[in-house]
Amino acid sequence: MHEKSYTNDVFRMTTKLLELNPEYYTVWNYRRLLLRSFFPSGTSRCPNEVQPLDDSTAAETVRQYIVDDLAFLLPLLRKFPKCYWIWNYRLWLLDEASRRLPSFTVHDLWRRELGLVGKMLSLDSRNFHGWGYRREVVSQLERLSAEADPSGVSMTEDEFGYTTKMIESNLSNFSAWHRRSKVIPKLLEERAVDHTGRRDFLDKELELIQRALWADPDSKDQSLWFYHQYLIGNFGPGPRQDFIVSDLSLEDRLTYIKAQIEDLRDMLDGAETCKWIYQRLIDLALMSKSLNEHWPVDSSEVASWIENLAELDPLRKGRWDDLKSRFNR
Repeated sequence: MHEKSYTNDVFRMTTKLLELNPEYYTVWNYRRLLLRSFFPSGTSRCPNEVQPLDDSTAAETVRQYIVDDLAFLLPLLRKFPKCYWIWNYRLWLLDEASRRLPSFTVHDLWRRELGLVGKMLSLDSRNFHGWGYRREVVSQLERLSAEADPSGVSMTEDEFGYTTKMIESNLSNFSAWHRRSKVIPKLLEERAVDHTGRRDFLDKELELIQRALWADPDSKDQSLWFYHQYLIGNFGPGPRQDFIVSDLSLEDRLTYIKAQIEDLRDMLDGAETCKWIYQRLIDLALMSKSLNEHWPVDSSEVASWIENLAELDPLRKGRWDDLKSRFNR
């Protein structure tokens, strides 16, 4: 490396090293330099200012190098699906393609990646590397479509449907729930949904998460509770950009909070050891208190929730003790 030897023999050596240990990021970086040195002369002036090639022969040479290296990564991804460096290098290859090749070729490469990451997630639906990669692939495909046609079709509807599919196959898929929460604001904006439509949408999402929670009330699965937290955030002070409904009246907010508390109280019957239920009940009670300065239930019941939570979650004893002290003021 010190000698800056950019030869095919050295390139093959990096292949052998990375097949043995893909965590060796220095080798990945040197492979980048090697690959750029192989590109036809005049295509790598300043790495950040490369223009797409006009010469079809040179462009095909670059495309083939990139396609071959993408193929080299496939068995590594199957063997090491959670290795950051493999995913990073794959994105780098596609970024090189985006800056050096014609747009139609680049679009084809990114479209293939969408199929690839779909297969990867079918093998391990909770691989957060795969979900992050999918977000980038979708973003690039939308960018390319917009460049070709400003009125190009958004992929938001497809992504929302994909999260539904993945959630239905595995309720514990944290990445799918998280992706859903990020897609929803854009989805509602593109649909130009009015206040009534947004209320209906929020009600359906609450129904979805409540069915999931009721499937196993005593579950310690955080993914469901985090999505539930995202939804009930609509009832608190705001608005925030990620709100589904940003203009709920005070009466509507309190009505939603009361309904959620009643549902969680029922859920608590037989699931008294689930700390997440107590924590969400406390969250809702505090939210209601911040809105109208009154507890939604008797204050002694809120105090009992805090006591039970402190017993179930001793690792955060300091946090719950602080909450108790503030509650008793």
